[in-house]
Amino acid sequence: MNSSIVMGVDIGGSHITAALVDLETKQILPKTWLRKHVDAHAEANAIIESWAELIINVFSHLKSGDKKIGIGIPGPLNYDTGVSFIKNQDKYDNLYGLNLKDLLSNKIEIPADHIRLMNDAASFLQGETFGGAGAHYDSAIGLTLGTGLGSSWYKKGVAHDADRWNHSFKDSIAEDYLSTRWFVQRYFQLSGKKVTDVKTLVSTAQSNPYIEQLFEEFGTNLAAFLNMFIAIENPEAVILGGNIAQSFFLFEDALRVGLQPQYRTIPILKAKLGEEAVLVGASSLWRENILT
Repeated sequence: MNSSIVMGVDIGGSHITAALVDLETKQILPKTWLRKHVDAHAEANAIIESWAELIINVFSHLKSGDKKIGIGIPGPLNYDTGVSFIKNQDKYDNLYGLNLKDLLSNKIEIPADHIRLMNDAASFLQGETFGGAGAHYDSAIGLTLGTGLGSSWYKKGVAHDADRWNHSFKDSIAEDYLSTRWFVQRYFQLSGKKVTDVKTLVSTAQSNPYIEQLFEEFGTNLAAFLNMFIAIENPEAVILGGNIAQSFFLFEDALRVGLQPQYRTIPILKAKLGEEAVLVGASSLWRENILT
């Protein structure tokens, strides 16, 4: 049997997080979790050095066995070859056209084929279906609700990026109605007051007269989006993650009412793994290690 210990990595627009994951228990190993800020506007070599430094530190906890890595990272990328096509997204422009697998391989001193890449939104759903809220379902769709809108679908053991953030929705695109910026803008319209995040709004839920309307509107918008998404993917379950999902109790009723009658029996689940979902999902790209 090959080693069941694999590194999961989550690369975002301003950070990298990594930890060792035991694929047999589907758990992150204690004291191996590390996170640090990354300057996404730095030169390519500086970015790769920053990633590699943290990865090497985490690997210091691995006493034996092959070093294998699964990485969840936003696109556009060729996830098989490792070539980045990220451009004009205010992050990682200097990596455009470069092979991330080869560059990391040289810095970490492991073979390039010991590095596997996956879209970060797909990694979230992969983690939740591998060892989280969706572990008992054969198909699911996932949404990460936060600064942006991540969307993914899962069938036959593999999650995929649905890339629905910019799909036409109401008078704009889906992300404009299903992200933090909608809450900020809509709350200002209702109250004339500025906030920066949803967590601040939730903290005032019991005394703020605008909260009920705000979250009811959000739940209605989310239901309208899910009606379209469910019709396309026909999932057994829906999994909600991201910071906004922490306020599920405030928009759950409006969401369920807004769903079409034939979809109301589909379980809508709050993600269980939190920030660990992408790490667990990315590491599970190596799950055949525990089967051979």
